[in-house]
Amino acid sequence: MKPYDARLTAFTPKLVTVLGEGYTFDRLRRDSIAGLTVAIVALPLAMALAIASGATPDKGLITAVIAGFLISALGGSRVQVGGPTGAFVVVVFNVIAQHGYDGLLLATLMAGVLLIVAGYSGLGSLVRFIPQPVVTGFTAGIAVIIASSQVKDFLGLSMKTVPADFIPKWSAYFSALGSLQLATLAIGAGSLTLIIALRKWAPRLPGFLIAVVLASAIVALLHVPVETIGSRFPELPTGLPALALPEISLARLQAVAPAAFTIAFLAGIEALLSAVVADGMIGSRHRSNQELVGQGVANMASAVFGGLPATGAIARTATNIRAGAVTPIAGMLHAVFLLLFILFASDLMAFVPLAALAAILFMVAWGMSEHHRFLQLLRMPNGDRSLLLLTFGLTIFIDLTVAIAVGVTLASLLFMMRMSRAVEIASDSEGSAFDAEEEELDQRTALPAGVEVFRIDGPIFFGVANDLMDTLRRIGSAPKIIILRMRRVPLLDASGVTAMGDIVDHAEVLGIRVILSGVTAQPMEMLERVSLGPSSNRVSHSPNFADAVRLASSLTVEPASTAPTLH
Repeated sequence: MKPYDARLTAFTPKLVTVLGEGYTFDRLRRDSIAGLTVAIVALPLAMALAIASGATPDKGLITAVIAGFLISALGGSRVQVGGPTGAFVVVVFNVIAQHGYDGLLLATLMAGVLLIVAGYSGLGSLVRFIPQPVVTGFTAGIAVIIASSQVKDFLGLSMKTVPADFIPKWSAYFSALGSLQLATLAIGAGSLTLIIALRKWAPRLPGFLIAVVLASAIVALLHVPVETIGSRFPELPTGLPALALPEISLARLQAVAPAAFTIAFLAGIEALLSAVVADGMIGSRHRSNQELVGQGVANMASAVFGGLPATGAIARTATNIRAGAVTPIAGMLHAVFLLLFILFASDLMAFVPLAALAAILFMVAWGMSEHHRFLQLLRMPNGDRSLLLLTFGLTIFIDLTVAIAVGVTLASLLFMMRMSRAVEIASDSEGSAFDAEEEELDQRTALPAGVEVFRIDGPIFFGVANDLMDTLRRIGSAPKIIILRMRRVPLLDASGVTAMGDIVDHAEVLGIRVILSGVTAQPMEMLERVSLGPSSNRVSHSPNFADAVRLASSLTVEPASTAPTLH
């Protein structure tokens, strides 16, 4: 493919590509079922996120319809589903408090422009290099803030205002505990218990929607005295609002610029992370720069319709895939189904108790926290652990923007320090081992059928997993065994060990056995921390490449021509 053609393809929406492949009735059926399933999940979630952000519930639905449709139609992923997400709750709440809702619309409009510029500038491939401790730290911090913001509605506390800062907020909660309403707590706790039970014993059922419908029915039929959407927002508009631009002036642009950059950054990060997760689930490859362009257009459109910031939603995207989606039309149909609800059933929103929506957001926060990965990173060396906790603490107690800036800066300094140490160690060591490896470069022709080999030179960091799997896809068929030659890897940090885990996870999905060859001391120590060392049954280790080839030969290998094809 010529460079010009490759660049043109990189900025072609996936919708155009899949329609060019041919769109059959079977694909439409599968996409329709998936779209309806995701709409059922997104319906209560969009309202809950809007209320938590300090907006009205209809704003969340408008965002899910407008931005959700455009993210799927113009994005670079086959199955990405977009809309309002928990990552924006803190930012949106603060922007509305400081600049009003019109200021939020202007910030969202600016963020959309920034995302489009970033996409056409080719920055989509750079976002993935943000270190894992920073990503996990601020994501977990946002989760804590979201959960904290829902305590008042979950307990039914009587409070005129809820402080924005974390410590004053909890101090106010404790002071207001005497006003706790048992009826509200019962509705909230019952909804939370039902969601958890359905997730454990009937995960295919729409737990969020079932909990909201059941809670609303109990409140309406039994006249339970709890606060509902209708009592807090008595005059909700129906239908889509008219197009309108926010007030634009140089002073206002300067005032909301920091928020716009934060929104753009979060939208880009979450969208690309969600697209990577989707790639791993369906064996596809997204177009990162076109994904940013699609996100930018979607946010600009959401702003002019009066909606909230939007991005790719990992949970809804995963639901879309599990429901059978095969093309972006599934995400577009999810927006159409939500629009039908707004037009014909919006009056039913008034009966939804806020305690039930708080229960939903507790579950959203738990899912965002990535507690397994958080605990895994706590087992990393002091530098990575400190970076995680610092980003986590700054997000909760100071500001999300500060947390990101400090986290990325310190991560860069930490990386440079580790690389300088790795260079010093390499200069003091003998080069005979590397020379021996050089002599084995021609052994690819002697590999058994169904075995592939890759040599990694340099440190492994966040983003290598994508590069390796992209290389696998270019092979055309999935081998049965992959040998990763790692003798020239001087450093494996927390982001790198996460990438290695992603490689092994993806290989397991494809039925590929991974053999690690020549792992040196520091990377081996890191691998052992996440159970990928010599004692692991998920990977095999060999001291050198020749031994790895003998190990691969001893395993039962089918001819590569019968192996599954990678897409």
